[in-house]
Amino acid sequence: MKLECKCHGVSGSCSIRTCWSAMMEFRRVGDYLKNKYNGAVQVMMNQEGTGLIVANKDHKRPTRSDLVYFESSPDYCVRDLEIGSLGTAGRQCNKTSMGPDGCDIMCCGRGYDTETVKMIKKCQCKFLWCCQVKCKECTEYVDLHTCKGPSLTERK
Repeated sequence: MKLECKCHGVSGSCSIRTCWSAMMEFRRVGDYLKNKYNGAVQVMMNQEGTGLIVANKDHKRPTRSDLVYFESSPDYCVRDLEIGSLGTAGRQCNKTSMGPDGCDIMCCGRGYDTETVKMIKKCQCKFLWCCQVKCKECTEYVDLHTCKGPSLTERK
């Protein structure tokens, strides 16, 4: 939360000031949480069951503001219906993106297949008086990229 204020008064003077709490920009909150997630520390209960200790002795002890976790996340690259993961095999990806929708990340290093498909789209649309839009149909060839499945040795 952040404090925002507005001044009220004649000719821009600040004779009365109104302040309120406002949410941070969504992007800043997301970036903050992603940084916390990336720096999260795995912990386990101590022998007495009264506190937490770091699971990996090489990691520093977490602070009160650090994100901690008990169990590692499942491998979402592989289909596992018990945890509700459909895996990424067959999912469409973006060949040019460096983000999570990009083929390099989404396909988990397994590569992707490319298929050229014929798409028919509306184009050259014109508004006709009154209240009608007429379009032509245009043919476009588009490359679709889909993630390959796991190799036989990777399957459960």
